[in-house]
Amino acid sequence: MRLKNCQIRIRHGIKDLYICYMKSIKYGTKAFMELLFPRLCPVCGKCLEVEEQFLCGRCEEDFPYTWSWAFGENPVERRMWERVGIVAAASLFFYRKEGGYGELVKKVKYGGDTALGRWLGRELGRRMDESGRFVGIQAIVPVPLHPLRRWRRGYNQAEIIAQGIAEGLGGVKVEMHLLRRRKHTGTQTKLSARERSANVKDAFAMNPRVATRLSSEGVRHILVVDDVLTSGATLSEAVKPLLDSFTVSVATAGFVE
Repeated sequence: MRLKNCQIRIRHGIKDLYICYMKSIKYGTKAFMELLFPRLCPVCGKCLEVEEQFLCGRCEEDFPYTWSWAFGENPVERRMWERVGIVAAASLFFYRKEGGYGELVKKVKYGGDTALGRWLGRELGRRMDESGRFVGIQAIVPVPLHPLRRWRRGYNQAEIIAQGIAEGLGGVKVEMHLLRRRKHTGTQTKLSARERSANVKDAFAMNPRVATRLSSEGVRHILVVDDVLTSGATLSEAVKPLLDSFTVSVATAGFVE
């Protein structure tokens, strides 16, 4: 009996030693690769430590959260209410176009960093879930790109963020085809508020087949997701076709004050 117990302890010890060894190899390999190909914090440009994933520790501590998910009548909601009858709204962080944390959206939108986009979405989705203000979201709908722009970019950044939010909310289904973009619009970046509204007017349409399916499945409350909320022109135009069939809330990664 003592011999058997001793053999069991030895096997467990070997197993633990092997696991520790493999973890050390994995950590060492990652550290070596980062010597060759250093990862930089997109906010400040500092080299990331091995254990840091997307931001350096200081930039993560100083992250400019909006906290909009935590209280009603927040600035995100008020901006949307000026345009369209959504239920609730939230954005993860205050977005500033030049430098700093604005680089996060740029890396997702133009740099192909889909992992960063999903992380931003998860961070927002988790906070929305914990707040209790977004209970009842049954489907998530990303704001679509025009097919030509999606083909050129290779992906839709709103879809990436929406997938992260879905994970943060506990696995809510993302519906890619409920909305379609029916006209190609130029960039909104350099337009005034009035020009933004005119640029995206009637740019979106609802897919009736998908809407019928969702209604038959009992889906009533939808979350529409985009990358950044500036004037609210794009989001409000995306929401309008849905309002006759669904209750709608909205969420974005960035919010321009």
